[in-house]
Amino acid sequence: MSVSYTFDIFSSLDGYSNSKTFGGYFGKQGPELLEHRFNQYGEQQRLVLGANTYRGMSSMLASASADSEVWDPWVTRMRNLPTTVVSNTLDAPLDWDATILNGDAVEAIARLKKESDVPLRSHGSLTLNRALLAAGLVDRVQVTLFPVITGHSGLGRIFDDAAAFDLELIETRTLDNHTQELIYRPTLHP
Repeated sequence: MSVSYTFDIFSSLDGYSNSKTFGGYFGKQGPELLEHRFNQYGEQQRLVLGANTYRGMSSMLASASADSEVWDPWVTRMRNLPTTVVSNTLDAPLDWDATILNGDAVEAIARLKKESDVPLRSHGSLTLNRALLAAGLVDRVQVTLFPVITGHSGLGRIFDDAAAFDLELIETRTLDNHTQELIYRPTLHP
């Protein structure tokens, strides 16, 4: 049996995962979004990260003070999930209680999907998730769409160099009257 894998990503309307000028949550976090994320990350699941995302998150969390917005309650929950980092460059031990999976990322995640007893979720990890999408290993793409256009300040084009996909919308919600969460089932476009 294989568990589900969710690629969970924050996005601006123009398809960037981050920005030089908007800051975290593109400056649009609200109480509904934060509570919803808190509840989502309270579910039993395993977090899957690529090496670059792990390094970035680990560094960001290590440099933040305890009262910083970086340590929102949902981020604390995410940080405490059982975590697998797919990497051929990192060595144990990691700052987090995380397992390192070496080797080919697609093969490693295919194996993890079969062996895990809880669903898998990846937040960010663009390169990893584009490869997993192309291999047909992503069951759900969860896009939290913030109401901004980053323009020239955008960082991290989410789907650059990705394969072509048809998306079936399976769930949607509006948070704080302006942020959309869209959950899709991807199918490789012939």
